[in-house]
Amino acid sequence: MTEQTDVVVIGAGLAGLITARELGNRGHRVVVLEARDRLGGRVYTESRLGQHLELGGNWLHWTQPHVWAEVTRYGLEVSRGPRSEETYWLAGDEVRRGNLDDFMKLIDPGMTRLLEDTMTWLPRPDAPLTVENLAEVDQFNLQEMLDKLDLSEDEKNANEAAWVGHFNAPLDQCAYVNALRWTAGASGHWHLMHEASAIFRLKHGNDTLVKAIAEDSDADIRLNAPVTAVRHDAEGATVSYGDGREIRATKVVITLPQNILHKLEVQPALSEGKLVPSRERTASQGVKAWMRVGRRGGGPIKPFFAYSAQDKPLSVIRTEFIGEDDAVLVGFGADANRIDVTDIEQVQEAVRVWRDDLEVIEVTGHKWGEDPYAEETWQIQRPGQLTKYHAAQQASEGALHFASSDIANIWAGFFDGAIESGLRASREVHAELAG
Repeated sequence: MTEQTDVVVIGAGLAGLITARELGNRGHRVVVLEARDRLGGRVYTESRLGQHLELGGNWLHWTQPHVWAEVTRYGLEVSRGPRSEETYWLAGDEVRRGNLDDFMKLIDPGMTRLLEDTMTWLPRPDAPLTVENLAEVDQFNLQEMLDKLDLSEDEKNANEAAWVGHFNAPLDQCAYVNALRWTAGASGHWHLMHEASAIFRLKHGNDTLVKAIAEDSDADIRLNAPVTAVRHDAEGATVSYGDGREIRATKVVITLPQNILHKLEVQPALSEGKLVPSRERTASQGVKAWMRVGRRGGGPIKPFFAYSAQDKPLSVIRTEFIGEDDAVLVGFGADANRIDVTDIEQVQEAVRVWRDDLEVIEVTGHKWGEDPYAEETWQIQRPGQLTKYHAAQQASEGALHFASSDIANIWAGFFDGAIESGLRASREVHAELAG
């Protein structure tokens, strides 16, 4: 006999957990099916290298309204990494050294010119399709817009490296509009965007937010329960999962990342407005590497940032934790094929681009591109994807609704976007169930 419930939520990341909490609090019976053996999706906190490391999503900020409301709701403590005392960057193959202000001054003219029309194109980041002719600018990739600025070699390398740190992808595959979207979320100020995307974190691990939401929900959350098929009709949907189990629901909320949505068997099939961008994939295909380092010969390590160029295995590294005679660094690169973040020798070679005085002692990371339940890091759109597909990606299809940070309005790709999306989906599902 097929099990019955009001709502099935596919995926126990932030979007799925928020959806489940909200619907459960409104009196609906909710079952959450999660393929992994843990909660959180692309929020993935592990104790490694002697610290709580964020193998997935890392940072949040008070300019991100949905996640900050959750931080306030659960009384979670926010902290930050150590303030940088040194900054390294490349000019050709020459390593320059200064402080963070020096680097910010170097990239300021390029950033300012690149983003000066942000609020013209995206006056309301919460409604990103407000400007009717947005497609005119959505055809461009970020690299060609940077190239038009005709920057000096120093400025070009520095700006490219900074954007690789933000976008985790080759810049010629990233939508220029994605840079505008991030900046619009920070009211058009690129310095604030830089801070909002890369500084503050939850002190005791970002999984504390995941756990708080799950504990605040009366949903039936089932781990190790991969969904294999969804068959829907006018009355609801039947979800097949695990080893041949089935559950029938009036509504289903699908929270899969963009890159894997087309791999889910759905009958009748999803609209092309969802399937085409899933097959096209997001631009994000980079890496996040964690490493514990010591100074050769011993001694303390000052907190630092380092920027190279987008063709290096790691374009950005920064200090996240400081010990007496070691430090834990995080690094980002544009292409996961250029470096194995679990190979200590490859990571050591990447660090040598800036510094040969540091010895890499331990490394770790998660290969998100090879993760069958993600196949992407954080969402970065390709040119044209926002204007062609965004509305269709958000739209419900009969009994099926959709939530994911990938399809959020304001801070797509962030914790905030996942929560925004879950709130929207739960509101729409409740309205239909109550109607």
